[in-house]
Order: sequence, then C-alpha cells, then structure tokens
Amino acid sequence: MNLKYTIRDLALAPEGQRKIDWVIPRMQVLNRVRKEFEEQLPFKGKKVVICLHLEAKTAYLAQVIKAGGAEVTVVASNPLSTQDDVVAALVQGGIGAHAWYNATDKEFHHHLQLALDTEPDFIIDDGGDLVSTMHTTRPELLQKVKGGAEETTTGVLRLHSMARDGVLKFPMVAVNDAQCKYLFDNRYGTGQSVWDGIMRTTNLVVAGKTAVVAGYGWCGKGVALRAKGLGARVIICEINPIKANEALMDGFEVMPMVEAAKYGDFFITVTGNTNIINQEHFVVMKSGAIMCNAGHFDVEVNVAQLKAIAVSERTARTNITEYTLPNGQSIYLLAEGRLVNLAAGDGHPAEVMDMTFALQALSLEYVALNHDKLPPAVYQVNTEIDERVAMLKLESLGLSIDRLTKEQEAYLAAWSSEEA
Repeated sequence: MNLKYTIRDLALAPEGQRKIDWVIPRMQVLNRVRKEFEEQLPFKGKKVVICLHLEAKTAYLAQVIKAGGAEVTVVASNPLSTQDDVVAALVQGGIGAHAWYNATDKEFHHHLQLALDTEPDFIIDDGGDLVSTMHTTRPELLQKVKGGAEETTTGVLRLHSMARDGVLKFPMVAVNDAQCKYLFDNRYGTGQSVWDGIMRTTNLVVAGKTAVVAGYGWCGKGVALRAKGLGARVIICEINPIKANEALMDGFEVMPMVEAAKYGDFFITVTGNTNIINQEHFVVMKSGAIMCNAGHFDVEVNVAQLKAIAVSERTARTNITEYTLPNGQSIYLLAEGRLVNLAAGDGHPAEVMDMTFALQALSLEYVALNHDKLPPAVYQVNTEIDERVAMLKLESLGLSIDRLTKEQEAYLAAWSSEEA
C-alpha cells in the first residue's frame, strides 16, 4: 500500500513553514520559474520524486515543481540533514514525504522504497541514491521513469559509471556540471556553509589556525578561500598534479595528508572518495584537532578505524564526538563524518541555491518536454538553460550587462584577416 507520508510530527509544520517563508523572497530566479510553471504546467498529471537534503530551500523547489502540475514526493538524501519541521510543512501543503532526522540505515532505505512506491515519471536525485536503488531493487520501475536530473559530483560520477557499463535505463541531466552550479553552489555555497557549520558547532576561532583541505575541486576551492578569508593558514592535499599546482599558485601550501596531519587544527575532506583520513593520520594529529567532511557520503574520514583505535569515545558537544587515542591525545569528529554543512548547519545560502534549484527545475522541464528524443545517457545542462539562469540572476539583482553589436559578432565569427 502506498503511504502519503512517513514523518515524525505533523504538528511541527508551522515552524517549518516559517523557514520556507524566509527563503522564498530570497530565491527570485526560482520565483520567476514558478510563475512560468503555473502558467504552462509542464508536469501536469506526472509524478515526481525528489531525493535531496530536506531543508527550506529544497522544500521550495518541491513546491515549485508541484506548481508545475506534478504530484510530488520528497525523500531524504542524508539522514542527518532532514529538518522534521520543514518536512511537516511540505506534507501540510500537499506534498508527500518519507523522511525524518537521524533515520537509521534501515529506515533511510525503507523511506527510499516508500517514495519509489509512487511509481514516479521523473526524479531529482542527489548522490545517485534513487537511480541506484531503482536499478538494483526496483527494476519494474525503470520503464516508467522517463528521466531526471542529478545534483552532485558524486551522483554524476555514479551515473557516468552506469552509462559506461551500459546499465543506465533512462536519461539523466548532470546539473552538477552546469557552470551556474559548480561556479557558485560548489564554490561559494560550499565555502560559506562548511565554515558556518564548523563555527556554529565548535564556537572556536579560525584565525591563526591551520586548516587542511583535502581536495581542490570547486568545493575544495571554496572551502580553502573562505578559510583564508577567516585568517587561517591553509594546506591543500591533492592527487591531481594540475590542481596541486593551481592550489600552490592560489597561495596555499601543498603536501600529502600524512604530512599535513601533523599541522592541522581543522581538517575538511571534500574529495568524494573514500578513506581520505585514516589511522596513519589520526595517530600523528595534535591533540584538539577537529575533523569534518563536506563530501556527499560519510566515507572520507575512516570512522571505523577511529573507533577501533580509540580508548574512549564521548559526546563533547552537540554534533561533536571526542575520541581519545592510546597516546593520550584527543581528536574530534563533527556530525559523525557526514556532510558538516547540512548535518550541523542549514546548508548553502538561499541566494546560491536559487541558481542551482532553478537549474534543477528547468532541466527537469527539459526532460519532461524532450524525453521521447533522449535515449538513456548522461546529458549536460542545455547551454541556453545555464545562460538563462545566469541572466535571470543578474536581473533579480537589478543588474544588466553589455551585448555584442552585429559588427562584433561578425568580427568574432571571421576566420581570415580579410573577413575581419
């Protein structure tokens, strides 16, 4: 039997609605998209399942998709980022939901299954959980799903692996790869929200301390830039020689993690890979070192090894676990090694997520209108959509830019000196 919702407490809805009401006027691009959707109803009669971090900005995206005529169900992409009051507000507003904060692994996957029981036509995924679950446990749904969009670097990598192996059964748009996503969400959004999460959780100063950032992709660049702005010494750990050189020329130190582990006061993993900080690093860290993760899955800090070597473990403060090592040193892990900016914070700023979620909404509309011409594959965000979101953002800020004259267009199109 399909369940409309599986949540903690519907009575929390008023507080959740206040959070949603706060972000709506700060997401002007998505507001423009909503007006179009209300007029055109691109998802009329269709079912959409959204698997994202369930907080206020995501809630508004769900409402925008619903405004486009869809029957919407949301489910969590991370058990510690779900805000129960926001989920209750969505249910109160007629959106299905299967999620609650701090769900067990069994509950988390059960919620995914309940969401998929709605037999969606389209999906929005974060990290590939919906896509992976359908392909492994719900193959009967694969012919029903017409396509969707993926939010994160990790999810896009998983999709490309599936496409490479010939197992992906429907088209997916790699929203993460759009310029209006990674240049702003990944860089400025992650940079600010990670340090928001660290500072509100620890209540410690950053200036004068050493921050070790593992990974110098767009998220890592944002985290490093904000650490520098807060007055920290910044060390970058990388496996890519090009990115390592880039970090060096951006003014940061570069060294292997086993060396950096001796110096760090704060450690932030942003790689999307597994086992980035492990036993060989824990044992050389100075007492008081604080570790956290900003990659999608909780595999970057090897918590199992940390628990195995610790002589004691205790909750030092909400979202901070203290581990005492045999050498007497104490090191700390934030938010159980899950996404620190969401598990210990409110995620990216609303103005940044405005662009990302506008990309999500418009990319899903693109799939809805063109799915019959899109064979199973991973697709880049349409350039026109990317540039349109950027222009709408400028307009929402009251800004305008120059445009090419016909003479300039002709000059750029010319290939010979005579034409020019």
